[in-house]
Amino acid sequence: MELVYPGIGMVFWMVVIFSIVLFILGKFAWKPIMNSLHERENSIEEALKSADKAREEMKKLQADNEKLLQEAREERDSMLKEAKARKEEIIGEAKAGAEQERQKIIDAARQDIRNEKDAAIKDLKEQVAGFSIEIAEKILKEKLADEKDQKKLVEKYMDDIKFN
Repeated sequence: MELVYPGIGMVFWMVVIFSIVLFILGKFAWKPIMNSLHERENSIEEALKSADKAREEMKKLQADNEKLLQEAREERDSMLKEAKARKEEIIGEAKAGAEQERQKIIDAARQDIRNEKDAAIKDLKEQVAGFSIEIAEKILKEKLADEKDQKKLVEKYMDDIKFN
């Protein structure tokens, strides 16, 4: 096996063609390639900056959301406290109203009892007076059945009248 060595002419033409290709590439291709690389680099850098901005905005939004949530929680807690206080107030008012109503009913019942008691006592007195008159009448009829007893009683009352 024999190795193939390039000839000097071939190397010369290769260097000339390579230089021409390099010149053409430098004149026409390197600038657009470099420009597109710079543009790509700039667009990547801009995308990274906008991603950082978006990340910062997300952090701000999250902080704002947390703040809003905290405010909403505080407002909810405040409303619950207010509702609880109002409930306690209403219950207190209802208890006070019920106590007043109970006291009115008790007072009215006591007054009714007093009235009934007074009426019963009055009725009892009237009945006792009626019974007393009936008893006195029966006793007087029995004692005054005789004319002699009637005269004695009249004389006795006449003497009492004179003394008074």
